[in-house]
Amino acid sequence: MTGRPDAVPLSPAWPDRAAWGTAPLLRAWQQAAMDQYAAASPRDFLAVATPGAGKTTFALSVAAELLGRRIVDRITIVAPTEHLKTQWAEAAARAGIPIDPTYSAGSGKTSKDFVGIAVTYAGVAVNPLAMRIRTERFKTLVILDEIHHAGDAKSWGEGVREAFEPATRRLSLTGTPFRSDINPIPFVTYAPGDDGVPRSVADFTYGYAHALADHVVRPVLFMAYSGEMTWRTRAGDEIAARLGEPLTKDMHAQALRTALDPTGSWMPAVLAAADKRLSEVRRHMLDAGGLVIASDQDTARAYAALIRKITGEPPTVVLSDEKAASKKITQFAESDKRWMVAVRMVSEGVDVPRLAVGVWATTTGTQLFFAQAVGRFVRARGRGETASVFLPSVPHLLGYASEMEVERDHVLGRKVSDEGDIFAAENDLLAAAQAGESASAELEMSFEALGSTASFDRVLYDGGEFGHSGEVHVGSEEEMDFLGIPGLLEPDQVRELLHSRTSERAKKQKAAAGGREPDTIAAVTTHEQLAVLRRELNGLVAAWHHRTGQAHGITHSALRKECGGPAAAVASAEQLRLRIDRVREWAMRASS
Repeated sequence: MTGRPDAVPLSPAWPDRAAWGTAPLLRAWQQAAMDQYAAASPRDFLAVATPGAGKTTFALSVAAELLGRRIVDRITIVAPTEHLKTQWAEAAARAGIPIDPTYSAGSGKTSKDFVGIAVTYAGVAVNPLAMRIRTERFKTLVILDEIHHAGDAKSWGEGVREAFEPATRRLSLTGTPFRSDINPIPFVTYAPGDDGVPRSVADFTYGYAHALADHVVRPVLFMAYSGEMTWRTRAGDEIAARLGEPLTKDMHAQALRTALDPTGSWMPAVLAAADKRLSEVRRHMLDAGGLVIASDQDTARAYAALIRKITGEPPTVVLSDEKAASKKITQFAESDKRWMVAVRMVSEGVDVPRLAVGVWATTTGTQLFFAQAVGRFVRARGRGETASVFLPSVPHLLGYASEMEVERDHVLGRKVSDEGDIFAAENDLLAAAQAGESASAELEMSFEALGSTASFDRVLYDGGEFGHSGEVHVGSEEEMDFLGIPGLLEPDQVRELLHSRTSERAKKQKAAAGGREPDTIAAVTTHEQLAVLRRELNGLVAAWHHRTGQAHGITHSALRKECGGPAAAVASAEQLRLRIDRVREWAMRASS
């Protein structure tokens, strides 16, 4: 069941309930989920709600109800990280439910002042038998926060199943897309889809699109930046490529790592642009903060030095192996400091509501992590707030951004549909193995970043793309058209403003060209012409991918086979036009 049927829109808060923010009274979707839970009285319940919607409040409301009716007398909360254990305990304390976040299976006991404990999935896997004994001793409600983590490792899933199989009630929560694999997640119901492949079935769903319409979360502007990258391979060859153009998988990774190199020009330029955006947002959200998500500790410190040089203010640096990491996050959340730099530490579930501007500066590229990270910026405290996330223009990140509103279930395997798919199972296993491998050490040895430049590419919002034709230089008036968007706008106002600024700039370009169309070949240089054509081709290939599911690389290969010529990065203007026309022909045939 979905939490907000299109035919009966739920307001963000019913009468006599909290209207904007995180007041103790329930939002409409939370109350609707509570009513459904009370009516069904299920042993297992899966609630899927977008990050920032208030899953914690819903779960603790269920816990308080079950404790009050003596259906359960103990609570066990399972969270992904140590920091989230403390965050859950603090939220529970505000709800009048004392939770011990320091409990360990080795001690076996906790103070009588507590009615529950908070543990991690890793902690459960270490000693599931001890957790099972505790679960059997009491009538227990188990809250499984971000339940997809039970599928992160086989031992975690087995541990969760063994430990909590005897539980009186189990409430599973998630706010990020499940992966497709062959390992069922404990206590989640699966049913065959239209294609016969089993998929997870949520008892209550409240997606990002619904939350955005209810003003529960902020709209997100994705600011994509491209640029020229140069690096040297292990063989001594120097390679130059534009970020976002069709490349091999290894070259994409090397181009991205070149862009994220703090000694190049790309990162300082993007950080300066993000700080300009933060200043604009702080005109309306006085305490708005920014977050840079780094790949490792060394680059995090280097980014912090760049931010200090740009702003004159040292940012908060959060490193996962520091004992004071959680304390630093809390202090930043309660302050009005501009920037925080973190290495994965601030991902799913970490609550810093004032975060409004983000910079994606990590090589971690899974859709799960992307959704978790973006979820840190969408929690709305007041009406009209917007969020901005700065991204490198690489295909998979732009794809994730354009699919922000898509809801996903956990898919168990894949259906074999034809003879060409007889190796589907083997391909799935191979893909899983490759996804799990870390190539960072190999990449570190295989290339050396030589230099980078940044240019503004486009804005992605609500499934659409907005920007100016040709290359847009950092610091230009064209870039400020988008960096200067007010930080306090309703979603429809954001869309209208993006359209108007794009069209206004196009009119100015046309007038400056003496009445010629802005994309007239005579009005631009060869370099700009090729950049426009490549961008148009990449956009059409991305649209074809969303329509058919065919990988970008396969589509580009098919176009080269049919139209001839080299890779798009070195193709001529005429070759690029032929490929653009061919993709459009495919789309017309498919439509007819």
